[in-house]
Amino acid sequence: MKSQEAYKIFEESILDYHKTDHVDTPMKNPYVKDDIKHLFYHKNWVDAVQWHLEDIIRDPEINAEEALKIKRRIDYSNQVRTDMVEYVDSYFLDVYKNVVINSGAKINTESPAWAYDRLSILALKIYHMQEEATRADASTEHKSACQVKLNVLLEQQKDLTTAIDELLEDIEKGDKYMKVYKQMKMYNDDDLNPVLRARK
Repeated sequence: MKSQEAYKIFEESILDYHKTDHVDTPMKNPYVKDDIKHLFYHKNWVDAVQWHLEDIIRDPEINAEEALKIKRRIDYSNQVRTDMVEYVDSYFLDVYKNVVINSGAKINTESPAWAYDRLSILALKIYHMQEEATRADASTEHKSACQVKLNVLLEQQKDLTTAIDELLEDIEKGDKYMKVYKQMKMYNDDDLNPVLRARK
């Protein structure tokens, strides 16, 4: 899948989320489960919900009990996000499993799925910066400053989508190869987090 196609799915998810703009809105994924589009849509929805949870928890007057609930929810969301990135990499590993790796092929600093993860977050940044650059009740100075930032984000989008497509082309040609490491997050593991282990 070309990066621009994935980006359009991210945009679709963001627009669908903002129809209610509420973190408890149930996701209605329009794609069938066996399609990579389903995974990209779901991945971005998780990112969109977490984006807004991060906004909510920064309220200086938030109730401490509510803040803790949201922090736990963000922690869980981060684990889901990591798992979904690994699912996306599994998809690409399967797509390119029969590629003959050329002599001298190099490994990339990040896997395709982690690059798509960055693109998903970037789509959210662009959406919200566009909002700020056109907000009716904002000052001219605020909108102007946000437009400058938006221009940078749009340039970043162009560079990142180009880089992703080039990476996938290099993998397809055997000039680069995929090697995926599981994240192995220790703080969620009852045996590896000493605080959780002590409570067992």
